[in-house]
Amino acid sequence: MQFLRDFRPAAFALAPWTAAILTAAAGVMLLVSGATPSEPVRFMRLIQITPVYLIEAAHFLSSILGLALVLFAFGLRARLDAAWYATLGALLLGATLALLKGFNWEETAALVALAAAIAPFHGAFPRTSRLTRMEITPGWLFSAACAVLGTGLLGLWTFQHSDYADRPWWRVMADADAERAVRAWAGAALVLFAFGVWRLFVSAATPPVVGEHDPEYERVRAILAKAEVAEPGSNLALLGDKRFLFSASGESFLMFATRGRSWVALGAPVGLREERSELLWRFRELADSHAARPGVHGLNADDLPEIVDLGFAIQKVGETAAVPLDTFSMEGRKRGAARRNWRKLGEAGVAFEVIQGEAVAALMPTLQAISDEWLDHHAGGEKGFSMGGFWPRYVQEFPIAMVWVDGKAVAFATIWTTASRSAFSMDLMRYSNDAPNNVMDYLFVELIEWGREQGYEAFEFGIAPLAGLDDRPLAPMMSRVGNLLFERGEDIYNFRGVRRYKDKYDPLWQPRYCAAPHKWSIPWLMADVGLLSSGGVSGLSKRPKKSEEPRDEPKPEPGPDAAAA
Repeated sequence: MQFLRDFRPAAFALAPWTAAILTAAAGVMLLVSGATPSEPVRFMRLIQITPVYLIEAAHFLSSILGLALVLFAFGLRARLDAAWYATLGALLLGATLALLKGFNWEETAALVALAAAIAPFHGAFPRTSRLTRMEITPGWLFSAACAVLGTGLLGLWTFQHSDYADRPWWRVMADADAERAVRAWAGAALVLFAFGVWRLFVSAATPPVVGEHDPEYERVRAILAKAEVAEPGSNLALLGDKRFLFSASGESFLMFATRGRSWVALGAPVGLREERSELLWRFRELADSHAARPGVHGLNADDLPEIVDLGFAIQKVGETAAVPLDTFSMEGRKRGAARRNWRKLGEAGVAFEVIQGEAVAALMPTLQAISDEWLDHHAGGEKGFSMGGFWPRYVQEFPIAMVWVDGKAVAFATIWTTASRSAFSMDLMRYSNDAPNNVMDYLFVELIEWGREQGYEAFEFGIAPLAGLDDRPLAPMMSRVGNLLFERGEDIYNFRGVRRYKDKYDPLWQPRYCAAPHKWSIPWLMADVGLLSSGGVSGLSKRPKKSEEPRDEPKPEPGPDAAAA
């Protein structure tokens, strides 16, 4: 008995995969049985005591059940309790139909034995998601299609090489037994086709979006206002396109978005440090219960211990630049160009100001006009998820850094702050056509000085995508591909230019990571992040408008927001 108790955890761990393989095999068995000739002696005895219509129906439904068992195998692999119930029912029904379609008692015995073997392992299938929510990838559908096609070809070959070997195939198909097999096979094929089309339009169940009209949105603001652990980018929680998990104490949250069957968390949980592990586990378990693919984007090195505990694979995706304010100085050769640009604009009468509260609302039409001019010259339109967009409600959440020329606003930046004042950063950075050259350098320098006066420890410049990836022979394949894109992908994105622009402020570079349950799923995670941030494929395809009167002078150097767009 002690041995059985010790063996139980291992048996339950193996049960999902074992049940899935055996159920798929049972499904293929029913498909093959339906597409091949009946055993003549048994069939003749059966037809004497059973109505023909019942035999025909049993034969047809048995093949449909065979396909259903192949599909249920995917749900068993995903540990869905609904798949466990459905599989037991399908096995017992299939056992009954096997007797009615041709007295195939061997099939009946095999199906009943499999049902008896699976029945004690209900606890190995803890996911409560419905069958309609189970994940069936294109690869799984292709496998099921191969099984159906293979059984059809096997049936054709069997009919041509049995009692019908001396007859052409079109005469074989006219036989009643062959017609019955063709109907059963065609029914399974049509069901599979319909199922595949349906799967194109469904996605995993998701919690609701917390937006400005949701009372719980105030909880997000309250947590941000006193968070022990938060980064400047945590303010993207106020963008209005996220879903949230709150800790039991209500002092922490994890934000995520969904695309299809992917659930992508943006950064580590925000709030209390000791609640991070709890929220990350809840996120994975909730995604698991909905048969969704979880992932986390934008992690820093301090977040990795909890991510490793989740069993996630990790991939470096770039580096972020941060300037420690207590040691920053405008002196030095690296900052020579920025220093000259800042002084030149200051001497020309350009002014800097930080506004917030009601003053931001009063200036909203001016900010909107500047933003619209900026968007006319940049591809992609407004962003989301991992980057802020110009949405009036969202912009009014933050202090705004303004640049004035002769009393006219020509540029602005929204400022992300943190409750601990460990760091601050900029989100949107927009300038009008009237902005002087190098206005971004001026804005950066003034903001760094403003942050120092406010008591912040560091100023973050944002991420340089794909920076710092290794190209060594033994480096991960994704790192090597990322390094190649960083070095040679200027036509796709200004990877090296973003890194060079930020590097002139001599920042500290810190790695950023993404994580997913499997290494192979990380590229899909990154694609989902890109599409979520750009508003889908249509957002990626938006091109900048051509200016009717292009400026002759050089454009201001791009900051993070300009580069990202």
